[in-house]
Amino acid sequence: MGAIRTPRDKWIEEGLRALDAGGPEAVRIEVLAQRLGVSKGGFYGYFRNRGALLEEMLDTWERGVAEDVIERIERDGGDARERLARLFAFVGSAESPVTSAGVELAVRDWARRDEGVAFRLRRVDNRRMDYLRHLYGAFCDDEDDVEARCLITFSLRIGDHLIAADNGPRDRTEVLAAVSRRLLT
Repeated sequence: MGAIRTPRDKWIEEGLRALDAGGPEAVRIEVLAQRLGVSKGGFYGYFRNRGALLEEMLDTWERGVAEDVIERIERDGGDARERLARLFAFVGSAESPVTSAGVELAVRDWARRDEGVAFRLRRVDNRRMDYLRHLYGAFCDDEDDVEARCLITFSLRIGDHLIAADNGPRDRTEVLAAVSRRLLT
């Protein structure tokens, strides 16, 4: 009887965790195998080399932060404000290896040094912005207002984890809730 192989998606998830922790340089086959408690030989049953793993990690990230999120929000229906509220809640709470803020920031940093990653990042950002335009456009008549709301929403998603400032007498959760209310009116 043959040994049970570590599933392909476990290699990708562990790769994303390594990316989160230390950028693309931290994605090393031997280290991933140690974390998974397996030999690195199983890796080559799924991937030609480290570059192939990195490509599949980016594929998984791209699908996970754009299309999978949109499908999840659309699945439950509702008007545009209800879907935006669900989007805000989901993005604020989603911490899988694919949707973690650390992976998001690592991909953005990686894109500064790799044109292929930059191309993917631009595609993902454009898909996210198009979805936000669709939702805000359902209840905002002014195109400038739609663009402003989209940029604020997207900037909060990307930048909230980088802001260390205090929020006066309120905590960050209260301030983000106030921003969400304002964006949905």
